[in-house]
Amino acid sequence: MRIVRKINNSAAVAQDSRGKELIVIGKGIGFPAVPYELTDMSRIDRTFYDIDPRYFEMISTLPQEILLASADITEDAQVVLNTTLNSNLPLTLADHLNFAVERFRSGLNLTIPIAYDIRHLYPNEFDLGVKALDILKEYTGVSLPDSEAVSIAMHLINAEIENSEIHSLVKVLEIQEGVESIVEREMNLKLDKDSYSYYRFTMHIRYLIQRLMSGTQSETGSGSMVKMLANDYPKTYICAKKIAAFLQKQENWCCNDEELLYLMLHINRVCQKNT
Repeated sequence: MRIVRKINNSAAVAQDSRGKELIVIGKGIGFPAVPYELTDMSRIDRTFYDIDPRYFEMISTLPQEILLASADITEDAQVVLNTTLNSNLPLTLADHLNFAVERFRSGLNLTIPIAYDIRHLYPNEFDLGVKALDILKEYTGVSLPDSEAVSIAMHLINAEIENSEIHSLVKVLEIQEGVESIVEREMNLKLDKDSYSYYRFTMHIRYLIQRLMSGTQSETGSGSMVKMLANDYPKTYICAKKIAAFLQKQENWCCNDEELLYLMLHINRVCQKNT
């Protein structure tokens, strides 16, 4: 196997014997000067094929133990669901898990809406989400709250949807475009649509749309947290409220405090990465 590009000391872009590009993860993989021939395959912990190049830089920001946990979760999902999942799932899920761990360590615990619906409409994905929490704990020692199983399940559902026909795709894209326009106008920026941060933002907007389309939300006492963040980030709060008004006008969807909080968090995140 030929290592052709360093990502960091533990990750690199490689070419296999057929010349196909892949990502390899392993201790010290990216340390030697590239390109070089890797002859000791035991040094490789994980390989990922068909990864979008825009995620290469993001890999360097993720702890290796979370990448490995996400790879195990993805492998389990591939077997249990017996379907083709989006090839970028190990990385997008790792990014979510890393963000969830950071939130947990900072004391920010959010309950995911429509937990009941996910549990009953997607029992296999939900069970995988529960198991994923155990896998993550094995690798990191962090015990995320049970509510995160729903969020993980939604990543798996999304990875399935991205490789299937989406009945409401046109509507989703139209609404997504409207939300992006509001963010660009209110936050005075131009979203970099080739970046991973943009993809991550649109993925979370898609989750929001899916939840609102389902018509089931839960009030979980996030009002005080919304007020706190509104004081700290008034511009973000105004942007989130205008998105909520847009969704109300377009589809008669009502965003509760839980959804406003998620909007504010992800608006802040995409703005930070976009500057």
